[in-house]
Amino acid sequence: MVKLLGEDILDLRYYFWTDAKIAGVPVVVTRTGWTSEIGYEVYTTDTTRGNDVYEAIMEAGQEFGIKPTGPSDIRRIEGAIFNWGADMTYQNNAFQMGLDRLVDLDTVSPEASISIAAYRAIREAGVDTKINGVVLDGEPFPALNAVKWPASVDEQQVGKVTSAIYSPRLKQNIGYCWLPAGSSHEGQTLTVLTEWGTRAATVTPMPFVDPSKQIPVS
Repeated sequence: MVKLLGEDILDLRYYFWTDAKIAGVPVVVTRTGWTSEIGYEVYTTDTTRGNDVYEAIMEAGQEFGIKPTGPSDIRRIEGAIFNWGADMTYQNNAFQMGLDRLVDLDTVSPEASISIAAYRAIREAGVDTKINGVVLDGEPFPALNAVKWPASVDEQQVGKVTSAIYSPRLKQNIGYCWLPAGSSHEGQTLTVLTEWGTRAATVTPMPFVDPSKQIPVS
């Protein structure tokens, strides 16, 4: 990124953005990513010039061994990054996701925003389901789960695992599981029917790695 945009790009703070040009193409560069690592995302504002931007990035990264790839599900799950459509939908809210720290309910009045009024009502009433981190026992999962897995307590299905994968760093199978609020506490044990057999699971805090987000912030 320094080769493309100069040293100033290193001063871009986590979750901030800036306008720039790559190969003469106007772009928006953000200090974000899907892997909880130090990363950048580049958005073209001229949709006809995407190939030019891609080729410029690949050329600049050639000496560093850059390769095209997809996002790392291992790192996103280790870092508690949720996948829209897999881990959450429009039916869920920030309080269920443990993301209420990102919701400002005081700056805007309820009269000015339907969502603020709704979120205040949710905060007052509380939530009945939450997403949790889980560690699952047994042999390493060979891949990311392809379907959601039922999770049971005392032989009664109470929730579902939405994403799960083996973490080589932690040497554990880890994932996310929706559960009733009453079961959403550290140490809760579960039985999960996976694509690779029945596994015991335990609710554990998230993120699994770097809970203070020092890696992407640095």
